[in-house]
Amino acid sequence: MASMKELVEFIAKSLVDDPSQVYVSEIEGESSVILEMRVGPEDMGRVIGKGGRTVNAMRTLVRVLAAKQGKRVTLEII
Repeated sequence: MASMKELVEFIAKSLVDDPSQVYVSEIEGESSVILEMRVGPEDMGRVIGKGGRTVNAMRTLVRVLAAKQGKRVTLEII
């Protein structure tokens, strides 16, 4: 099973023009995980999507994956 970090990285790299600028870091606590995603400035709009739809869909996916593991997750774009 893929980790949440790998899932976010895969989705983001599929969306952007320059996949080499996609970085996802994972900060893990006891019951929660924070995923920080960095993309190139020109690709920021692609990852966020209209009205934040794309990033919210990504957040929903990782929340479901985290819930199966009994954890909470936060996805932030930096």
